[in-house]
This record gives sequence, structure tokens and C-alpha cells, in this order.
Amino acid sequence: MNSSKGIRLNKFISDSGYCSRREADKLIEQQNVTINGKVPELGTKVMPTDYVEVKGKRIFSSPKSKVDRVYIAYNKPVGITCTTERDVKGNIIDAIKHRERIFPIGRLDKPSEGLIFLTSDGDIVNKILRAGNNHQKEYIVTVDKTVTQDFVDKMASGIPILETVTQPCQVEKVSRFVFKIILTQGLNRQIRRMCEYLDYQVVKLKRTRIMNVKLGDLKKGQWRDLTEQEMHEINQAVADSTKTADVNEQVSSVNPSASKTKKEKVFIQVAKPKKIEKPKSGRAKLSLKR
Repeated sequence: MNSSKGIRLNKFISDSGYCSRREADKLIEQQNVTINGKVPELGTKVMPTDYVEVKGKRIFSSPKSKVDRVYIAYNKPVGITCTTERDVKGNIIDAIKHRERIFPIGRLDKPSEGLIFLTSDGDIVNKILRAGNNHQKEYIVTVDKTVTQDFVDKMASGIPILETVTQPCQVEKVSRFVFKIILTQGLNRQIRRMCEYLDYQVVKLKRTRIMNVKLGDLKKGQWRDLTEQEMHEINQAVADSTKTADVNEQVSSVNPSASKTKKEKVFIQVAKPKKIEKPKSGRAKLSLKR
């Protein structure tokens, strides 16, 4: 099973449409996967004649054409949780009730709403999620205070959260309490944390676009298949993408695996710390050089 030939077990599982690679790694670590009746290790390779089971159910390799794969766009309402765990009340899988086994690409926080992709193609998940691949996600955000030019400038330049500085991004004021922001990152609760750093609270957060796909007039709680043209453009955009997302870039219901893939250099521009200023609240904050 560990021959130089064959396909890595986590890729075999994701290609089968069962789950993403990260979820596959979790299943392997939890010993929920067997090959020919034996529990394998991370990194084990599957040969054409091997019999692979996940939780006692046999899975099969996917045709290279992926004609059997599902790709959908869903307008997630507030209150739905982006998890495949069926015991979680209000989980996204039960909300959609799709006939195929699908899983979300990335996530939207429970209090947030808007566009999210779901698929049965585990191989495409990390290609879309990885921030280094510069795939845009657009949001309309309502906050509790007036959106000032200073707020817009600081949000666009980069905000220190989660022991890093967010990448420079596009921010535009829409109205007194509303702004539009376009990100290529996917840090945990990124927009909410950025706003909180500047003493703003998010009242409403709605994702309106992922890459080339817009939410459009898709009603809340409804889903649709991605069109052939949309999938063609997505496949072109991810054709040269690295496949593995960094831990901080993908926030999901699974843990990062112990296995590692070949690393590629990603050059990220970040805002440089300039000086520490004392805000009115008395809490030291980092002023950012644009």
C-alpha cells in the first residue's frame, strides 16, 4: 500500500466525493478509514486493486472527467451553521437537503448571510480557499457607527488581528453605516475582528460574490447549480493554484492534518507597523503605515 505508485489516501477519498482532503485526514487520524480491512497511516497510497472503506462503507475512485461532481451556489440565511456534522442543529447540509453528499467550500459565520459554494469535489476546495491564490470574496457590511474615511483607509491598509496583519484590501463606503469590502483572505471572523479593532460592531454581514460568481437575485435559503460558464471560469482561475490552504486561511469544522504537502513560495504584501497610539478607550493600538 505504500508503494511509490498509486494515489495518496486523502486525495483518493476527496476525489471520491466523500469529503475534502482536510476532512479525509481527520477521518484517517480517527481510524475511520480502512484499506483492505486494515487501518492505514497518513500518507498511505491506494492501489487500483485496493478496497477502501470509510466508516464501514466502501468508496470508489472518481472518473477523471468529474462529470459526476456537484457544484452549487447557496444563499445562506443567518442562523445556519457551515458544518457537515448532522447532529448540529441548523447545519448547512440539512438546510439544503441535496440528494448528493456535498460539503461547503469555506464557511460563513452563523450570524452572517449570503453566498457560499458547496460541492462533492474535494480537490477543488483548497484551490479556491487559499489566500495566496488571490481569489476575491466581496461583502456588504453594516456597522453600528458612521463609516468615516479614516475607518475606510485603515481597513484597506491592514489591521492587526490574530497575531498577523490583514492583507491590504479594497474598501468602499456605500452609505452612512454600510461599506463594501473585497478580501482574498479567509481569517477566522476576519471582518468582524477588523471592525472590532477600530471600535466598530458589525450589525449585518452579507457575502455577495465569490470569484466570478455573484449572489444576484438568488433568494435567501435557496440554491442553484453553478453554470457551465461559471465553472469554466473557476477552473481556469484555479488551474495553477496550490492545492493546500494554510491553517489560518481555512476555517472549518475539521482540524489541520499532520501530513504536509510540497510548499510553494507565496509573496504577501502586509501593512508595516508605524507606531503605537493610545486610543480614547485607553487600549494601545497599532497605527498602520499605508
